[in-house]
Amino acid sequence: MRFPRKAMILAAGRGMRLRPLTDTTPKALLELGGRPMIEYPLRMLAAAGVEEIVVNLHHLGEQIRVMLGDGDRYGVRIHYSPEEPVLDTGGALVRAKALLADAPFALANCDALLDPDLHALWSLHEARGALATLVVRADANVERYGAVDLDACGRIRRFLDRPVDFTATLGRRMFSGVHVLSPEIFAEMPADGAFSITRDVYLPLVERGAPIYGFDYAGYWRDLGTADSLAAARDDVVRGRFAPGYLDPC
Repeated sequence: MRFPRKAMILAAGRGMRLRPLTDTTPKALLELGGRPMIEYPLRMLAAAGVEEIVVNLHHLGEQIRVMLGDGDRYGVRIHYSPEEPVLDTGGALVRAKALLADAPFALANCDALLDPDLHALWSLHEARGALATLVVRADANVERYGAVDLDACGRIRRFLDRPVDFTATLGRRMFSGVHVLSPEIFAEMPADGAFSITRDVYLPLVERGAPIYGFDYAGYWRDLGTADSLAAARDDVVRGRFAPGYLDPC
């Protein structure tokens, strides 16, 4: 089976750590290498074969809608999912359930810069019969981003240091901001309201021993959530340290 045809990009955050840049521009549209930040996950997903992408909107969301339009220039169809109030990562998915729940789908943060092999990610997800498979990576700052502990088969056995009594040898990783999910995941979510897909869905599933897996990624990654990290990413793009094949020339 090919990579999922549908995906969602999370773009509703206010970008408080990026102020004053985000006072008048939504985080998703901050410039990075001559293009808006959100164009990176958008083109990454399109290059993998995604045809329809949901983008959630909140802070200055109309600017995002105007910039991206219907998605035709990226070779995809974009659906918009406005939120008032903002619903966090899990609530955003439930709001968009009617567009996503009929088949497996991908989910990506707009503020993470990376270039994983999405087809290998999907192959692992299918082979393991997973509810969700997260792109994870080794990092010296894993505690800062939240620990994800994998067994030798790649199954996540401890999430955010729970359960505390798991004693087997595990590999410590961090979550990169990209995952694929089976539609059955919606049965594990609250019906509405604001909640986190990681803390409120993955964490209890891992504690129950559900099939949640990690896909190891060793390539370039950078969080774009602060002014310093965004500036560093801009420098990396200019110097060619990050030049993924999914990008078209500006």
